[in-house]
Amino acid sequence: MRLGSGQFVYEEVDGWGEVPEGWNVVEAPGVAVDSRDRVYVFCRSEHPVIVFDREGQFLRSWGEGMIKRAHDIIVGPDDSIYCVDDWGHAVHKFTPEGELLMSIETADNPADTGYIWDVQKEVLRAGRPFNYPTGIALSPDGALYVSDGYGNARVHHFTAEGDLLNSWGEPGTGAGQFVTPHNV
Repeated sequence: MRLGSGQFVYEEVDGWGEVPEGWNVVEAPGVAVDSRDRVYVFCRSEHPVIVFDREGQFLRSWGEGMIKRAHDIIVGPDDSIYCVDDWGHAVHKFTPEGELLMSIETADNPADTGYIWDVQKEVLRAGRPFNYPTGIALSPDGALYVSDGYGNARVHHFTAEGDLLNSWGEPGTGAGQFVTPHNV
């Protein structure tokens, strides 16, 4: 299968990426590539981060027992790996080898926005970080911008060290309002 047009035409390579026997790559909502062409597949399986070389050879995995549900992954300019864990209400920063460098999380204490997964599906009010965050972006100075979209209606701005600077947005469809913001 070929997708795209012009200079951006992509072709599916069936069978790329060899995982250890018995492993499954389930729902991969994010893929990122670092400066050494290592491919990080962020998936909703027992092994959340699966790392391949550019040829698809398995290198390692990490995040087991820590990441509750994969949602977004990006690579920083220094090859740090940032993972958004929506069910864990968290953003984690790792080395390329999977060593945890920083976490911004609310764990089992999500923001009180009125939203409750599978019970109350509407965000009633904006809240602090996090209630099922959805995406992340980095600024040139290393600041983080996190969309908090399933259970909140905000974007949060953090320093490179993970300190909250400010947040904006509220539920709705007007100016300054969001409905399920994803990826910033």
